[in-house]
Amino acid sequence: MKIEELSALEVSFNQLIENLLNKKAENEQFSVRLSSERSQFTRLNHAKVRQTGCVADGWIELTLMADQRSSVRQFPFTGNWDVDWQLTYAALQELRDELILLPIDPYLVLPSGTNTSREVHLGHLLASEAVVPNVLELVTELDFTGIYAGGVVIKAYGDSNGQKHWFATDSFTLDYSLFSISGQAVKGTFAGSNWDKSAYIAKISEAKKQLELLSRPAKELPRGQYKTYFAPAAVGDLLMMLSWGSISEADIQQGNSALAALWRQEKQLSTAFSLKENFQRGLVPRFNELGEVAAPELPIIEKGYLVNTLVNSRTAKEYQKIANGANVSETLRAPEVSPGNLVFEQIFPSLDTGLYVSNLHYLNWSDRQTGRITGMTRYACFWVENGEIIAPIENLRFDESLYRFWGENLVDLTTFQEFIPEVGTYESRQLGGSLVPGMLVEDFTYTL
Repeated sequence: MKIEELSALEVSFNQLIENLLNKKAENEQFSVRLSSERSQFTRLNHAKVRQTGCVADGWIELTLMADQRSSVRQFPFTGNWDVDWQLTYAALQELRDELILLPIDPYLVLPSGTNTSREVHLGHLLASEAVVPNVLELVTELDFTGIYAGGVVIKAYGDSNGQKHWFATDSFTLDYSLFSISGQAVKGTFAGSNWDKSAYIAKISEAKKQLELLSRPAKELPRGQYKTYFAPAAVGDLLMMLSWGSISEADIQQGNSALAALWRQEKQLSTAFSLKENFQRGLVPRFNELGEVAAPELPIIEKGYLVNTLVNSRTAKEYQKIANGANVSETLRAPEVSPGNLVFEQIFPSLDTGLYVSNLHYLNWSDRQTGRITGMTRYACFWVENGEIIAPIENLRFDESLYRFWGENLVDLTTFQEFIPEVGTYESRQLGGSLVPGMLVEDFTYTL
């Protein structure tokens, strides 16, 4: 998107806020959220284009509040002022009629403060006509499948109290797999704000090496406990389980959290494990759905101890806590796991004999109260003996507690970290991702 087009959308959004301020009644308050994107999507199968096109999308979410009640409408945002204001004013009238019929909300959080921010991160993305040749030039002879999504994503917020935020970023993600003749696959992601050809070459070269290893006969392992190295992508999969009933203050208070024992200090994780929210990379907005701005960094787990949970203002009001800018679902937005001492060259010697796990899938809680997670290995997972890859493995199901693999059984984390991007495109392109190291674990439990 040209900078002039981006500026025009910002002007239109600001004008919409100003008009709402003029139209609101004295007892009314409102908030407006914007999500918009101009994205190219290119789907690839067998190293050929299956589908490609550009999407211009956007929506406004208007929340009206009065007399301790609130209601919400969502409608398209086009950037055409006449159309957008007509839709907005119609929504305002509907919300006024609806509010009087709704029950009082005792924990309603009204707009407060006067936070303002503006972030525009311009990148260097591939031109639309350059995506296919750049992505496919290294894999033309392979069974390459994936989706490229790139362009500008905009998030914005404004309210009746004067808070206003604008966040726009150029970004791309490439979520891909290389398949062997036997149907086994190597999965990878490549993402950023600037297309780095040398980095992409390195990614594909490593994937090709793993693809060659997958040509060996697969080894079927009996269930049991195995020393396991988890590559960063697998660590990222495990980490995101914490957003599902763990680090939320509401889940703690309601007895649903997998970290309840850590919160009560009945258990401790390894001193090698530390987790924080780090917004300083500028990949996601710091403001939440209430226009509140999170700190640039928020430590969550420090050397095995839980030092903070994620607390939004609604939870804070209900349980008399202090809010820290968490989003409405109190989930991780910019997580980073601190690195350890395991250098890349020592991964296989330190593993010696056990499993090398590149990816996981189908993760779920098997017993949330004890922090037990179940899931399966997937994509380029190998059996290693004496520090050398012997064979790919048949898929295994695991069932293990985070108090073990991030606790007493955690051997070490790698000195390097990798960025594992969010690649979801449901409703809109997702932003951000996890910055995580690999990890080596003793006696990880595989059940099937």
